[in-house]
Amino acid sequence: MNSFFMQCKFETLRIFRNPYFVFWSLFMPIAFYVVFTRIFNTGVDDPGLWKAHYLMSMTVFSVMGSAILTLGIRLVEERKQGWSMFMRITPLSDQAYFAAKMIGQTVIHIFSIIVIFTAGALINGVSLTAFEWTIAGLWILFGSLPFLALGTLVGAMKRVDTAAGISNMVYMILAISGGMWMPMEVLPNFVQSIGKWLPSYHFGSGAWEIVRGGYPNWLNFTLLVGYLFLFMVISGYTRRKQEMAV
Repeated sequence: MNSFFMQCKFETLRIFRNPYFVFWSLFMPIAFYVVFTRIFNTGVDDPGLWKAHYLMSMTVFSVMGSAILTLGIRLVEERKQGWSMFMRITPLSDQAYFAAKMIGQTVIHIFSIIVIFTAGALINGVSLTAFEWTIAGLWILFGSLPFLALGTLVGAMKRVDTAAGISNMVYMILAISGGMWMPMEVLPNFVQSIGKWLPSYHFGSGAWEIVRGGYPNWLNFTLLVGYLFLFMVISGYTRRKQEMAV
């Protein structure tokens, strides 16, 4: 048990020391938030609601990127460097190794949520009730699960440069088509029709409903859980095929 907790701590500290995480998961979302709520005149009818809405968008954007990019690319690097093979000769099982990664990543997500929520409150005076802040944070943690599963799928790739290129492309497509950067209503109709079935849209949609005084709906839950199992199955199958080929 001590070795498992040490591995969790190790995984968390590694991410904090990663400049890639600091840039993509903290600096970029906060920079976008400032640009689209303080610099550009969006002309929205309710500026206060827009600031809260976009704060949720950028928090989701941050957590989604951390799950796909930070976790996925790190898994590829570790396998390339032989670290994952080395872990097999330690007392820590493969399941415990992956669990430690998921826990470490979740700790990072909690930190990112707190930092970006705080930035929104300080920069734009976003004011929600304690209950709304808490529910929004819990929803974002729950919604990150399918993207963690997608991160493990990225981590099954063989080359770091391939994983980095594909994961960045997928991340940007999900963010833009899911309404992270701009409201779905201003996107072309064909993008809207596709985007409303993407996990990124339902991830953000649940958080957007919370700042409007509502709650995520059943479709948000259902599709996120469905994508979670889909990515888990594909990732597990891919890894088993790789192990059989060794």
